[in-house]
Amino acid sequence: MTDLDQRIASVLREHAEGETDTHRLLRDSRALGRRRQVRRRTATGTALALVGVLGFVGVSGTDLGGLSGRLPWGAATPAAAPPVPPRADGVPGAAQRPDLVGSDPQVLHLGVDTRKARYLRWSSQVSAQIESVRFSVGAGQPVRVEVARSAERFTDLGIEDFPLQAAPGRLTFDGAIRQVAGTANGLVKAWQPVPGLYARASMLGGDRAALDRAVAAVRWDEARRCAVPLRLTTVPEGATVSACSVDATSYPNSLSVQLTVVRQPSEVMLVQLVYGAQISGGRAESNRTVGGRPAYLYPAGTKLELLGIPQAHLTADVGGPWTDGYLKDKPTFTEADLTTVLAGAQVARDLTDPETWK
Repeated sequence: MTDLDQRIASVLREHAEGETDTHRLLRDSRALGRRRQVRRRTATGTALALVGVLGFVGVSGTDLGGLSGRLPWGAATPAAAPPVPPRADGVPGAAQRPDLVGSDPQVLHLGVDTRKARYLRWSSQVSAQIESVRFSVGAGQPVRVEVARSAERFTDLGIEDFPLQAAPGRLTFDGAIRQVAGTANGLVKAWQPVPGLYARASMLGGDRAALDRAVAAVRWDEARRCAVPLRLTTVPEGATVSACSVDATSYPNSLSVQLTVVRQPSEVMLVQLVYGAQISGGRAESNRTVGGRPAYLYPAGTKLELLGIPQAHLTADVGGPWTDGYLKDKPTFTEADLTTVLAGAQVARDLTDPETWK
């Protein structure tokens, strides 16, 4: 594991033990072999905003009162079809180019047949070099399919949503469906869809036939964009966005998004937009200003929230604290870096149209 992989795991570990706004997408961004730390996170039941037909609007540069008055974020969400990651035109699927899997945080090199399945979550992680889709077929149990270019990427990688004691063991990519030790009804299937491509499907509940039916809904010959209702127009010098995750499980009532910003050798920042109709209000007090807008720096000094977005939280978080044991003497993003990212963050003007996600 590289220094950056270890740093990502450390950030996620800190979220597992402290205050946080989301739980599923942080686990989705965990580094290899660190699942048990991540799973200690407390659930919050919040989720993130939907994007709309009027396009993106910068969070900075406009009076907050006017912003909240103009944007329909607090309006009741109408009935809507489940969001589907849009096609990435001109990009080959995993079956055609397995070497591209996990190479671009904005692209998923697989999809599911939406005539049979509903997307619940999707993620592309360059650091882990893994892409994943979680979906349901009819009224069946959710199934998670993960894909990588190397079998080693699954070594010691736990299974999301499975009990802590679950032990998938070393996988044999022979297509057989096996019971996961430590579960009453956890099933896992590992196989190679094409040479050079390794996949793992897991389901907690249901039977072998249901898992096989779900796997048959996966499409390896198409690519999808990891479109999100959040855009980062500024990142610190030398940094890049390395991961994109979307959780639409509770759509249209809520939805959550996370973008991971990294800088070698070990700096990691998690940028999260969390929206939910159940979020009654935001933090009132501020102790910082970001691009002329009120913001709040949490006491640990490692998490900055941009205030004034109705029924939503927009945060940039490095997981710290910066002075604790595992971060001591290691480079990390600073408060100025958090400010840079949030000052350039853009969210959707209308939160009701996933077709406009960027």
